[in-house]
Amino acid sequence: MQYPDNSIITLDHVWKRYDNKVILKDVNLDIQKGDFVAVTGPNGGGKTTLLRIILRLLNPTQGKVTYHSDNMEVKKLPIGYLPQKNLIDSRFPITVRETVASGLLAEKNMQRDECNKRIAETISLMGLDAHSDASIGDLSGGQLQRTLLGRALISNPEVLVLDEPLSYIDKAFEHHLYDIIADVARNTTIILVSHEMSTISGMANRHIIVDHSIHECHASHHYVHSTCDEA
Repeated sequence: MQYPDNSIITLDHVWKRYDNKVILKDVNLDIQKGDFVAVTGPNGGGKTTLLRIILRLLNPTQGKVTYHSDNMEVKKLPIGYLPQKNLIDSRFPITVRETVASGLLAEKNMQRDECNKRIAETISLMGLDAHSDASIGDLSGGQLQRTLLGRALISNPEVLVLDEPLSYIDKAFEHHLYDIIADVARNTTIILVSHEMSTISGMANRHIIVDHSIHECHASHHYVHSTCDEA
């Protein structure tokens, strides 16, 4: 299959089944470098399954996921991932600082001073200075969400994958989060799943509806529900 020169992630005829239940059906998707892809759709439609397949955390039943860099197929990409909070065991004995710092584990050549500076700046960006040494089990839902977002962002990844980033976030931080995402989007490919699309979809250049199969919305405006308003 020929891929566009600017492709970074492609899905070719991807299916996912559990027993006899089809979760994703014949998904074909080409994500270009610099895309901001907003993903929505009904509960149970396969949005999180799609993200996990894109991340290669889950193997498709059929089909192929390919990563690209400089027009060549590669095995890995620098990806930051914000999972849904319910996938995290908050009883694990780890602090906010340790959680955020874990996003730098792949940065083998980073000097300690630079590493510490990056950790401190990210914790501050997330508004968590007062909770740096707190165990994640002692955090509110919003504080944990910000901690996990910091872990996803700290390495300045080439691709940022966000699964319901607004979950548990209070209104005061929500507007700050929009500013963070808009800033990151200048130099990063973003794939974002959210039910609350009114503001986020205005930042995105592509809108994907997932309901077992996928449909790309080509509306002339930027307000997308779980069904696509055509232009």
